[in-house]
Amino acid sequence: MSYFDAASAAPLHPVARQALSASLDEGWADPARLYREGRRARMLLDAAREAAAESVGCRPDELVFTSSGTRAVHSGIAGALAGRRRVGRHLIVSAVEHSSVLHSAEVFETEGGSVTRTPVTRTGAVTVESYADALRSDTALACLQSANHEVGAEQPVAAVAELCREAGVPLLVDAAQSLGWGAVEGPWSLLAASAHKWGGPSGVGLLVVRKGVRFAPQGPLDERESGRAAGFENLPAIVAAAASLRAVRAEAAAEAERLRKLTGRIRARVADLVPDVEVVGDPHRRLPGIVTFSCLYVDGEALLHELDRAGFSVSSGSSCTSSTLTPSHVLKAMGVLSEGNVRVSLPSGAAEEDVERFLAVLPGAVAEVREKLGAPVPVAAAEARGAHGVHQDALVVDALGRRCPIPVIELAKVIGDVPVGGTVRVLSDDEAARLDIPAWCEMRGQEYAGEEPADRGVAYVVRRLS
Repeated sequence: MSYFDAASAAPLHPVARQALSASLDEGWADPARLYREGRRARMLLDAAREAAAESVGCRPDELVFTSSGTRAVHSGIAGALAGRRRVGRHLIVSAVEHSSVLHSAEVFETEGGSVTRTPVTRTGAVTVESYADALRSDTALACLQSANHEVGAEQPVAAVAELCREAGVPLLVDAAQSLGWGAVEGPWSLLAASAHKWGGPSGVGLLVVRKGVRFAPQGPLDERESGRAAGFENLPAIVAAAASLRAVRAEAAAEAERLRKLTGRIRARVADLVPDVEVVGDPHRRLPGIVTFSCLYVDGEALLHELDRAGFSVSSGSSCTSSTLTPSHVLKAMGVLSEGNVRVSLPSGAAEEDVERFLAVLPGAVAEVREKLGAPVPVAAAEARGAHGVHQDALVVDALGRRCPIPVIELAKVIGDVPVGGTVRVLSDDEAARLDIPAWCEMRGQEYAGEEPADRGVAYVVRRLS
């Protein structure tokens, strides 16, 4: 089995396993106690904090360990907003932040705060100008991920951090995806990360609050971790997290170069091997191991199952794999195709032969899913069929009650049955259609004419240009 979902959770690093095992024997006591066992535990905790701080690029007394990366984000945002309450009640986040950031923003709004969600380009990156435009006199905090978890796009953190520093606004960086590859540059104020993203054990997060940042911890507090992370420290896991972070950093430069070549190979070849595919995300400013693409006329969940049966573990931002049946907020913000989405995130040590085998298996898996869904034949044949059909100036496709990618499949089947300049109205009550039909038009060189109200759902209007 080839595990290609390291962006969700990286396999446990050998150094983490060794450190975890050793500290189970030495680090079980309460590090707050003054007897011998407690002192030994405190020494392990202090050493882990110093090692993690060195990797992050901060002072040891600025870093605390939390129960997860999500907890670090929630605590960091809540504490920073509370500490700067007198300044104002305005928060800036990007539209593609991790759900932990966006959920914190939603809570802040329900409590009376205001939130600006900055847009991103089609590659998934924000612009520095969007943050400059969003900053206000009452802005209490800005948040920006160092790199995106779904498409790997690296964000201009250093430039945004400098902009925020000049405006006197702290910037919180979610560095979960990138910290294993290197320190976050720029004058950021707060940082959150999660050990299981770099090969450490799950259940350990980092929260860094720079000296001078106004911060008021929220919720019930105790004396541990500077009052910023209540509860008994999971010392063996913390030691393993810090040790593995140092270990992966030592390997990062060489491994990044190797993985970039492998993901570059996937980016270059997938569109040649599989028709009707959109490779998304920036081809250059991206994390080394992540490549994401979307396949027209494909049910994302079905494709993941096909790849799983072939021995590959991958993930997807497709609405077809979501319990909410709504497309990924990241893909939606980018304005790219969401149906049939596949994220390949290679772990350190991923073998070249496994990547080659994936590329060999993928075309057949996609074809199998498309055949089961009754997807249209390749575009040239579809256009030939339409050229000999009976043209109508306007057609209506009723896809109500049918989920992705069926509305787009039905559109593709009939677009050749209207003359150039004619329209097709696709009736759909699936949220994914709002994203996937315009994306299909861009891929196919057709005009998306907008949406119109309908008795049920929405009518998406497409005008044939060719």
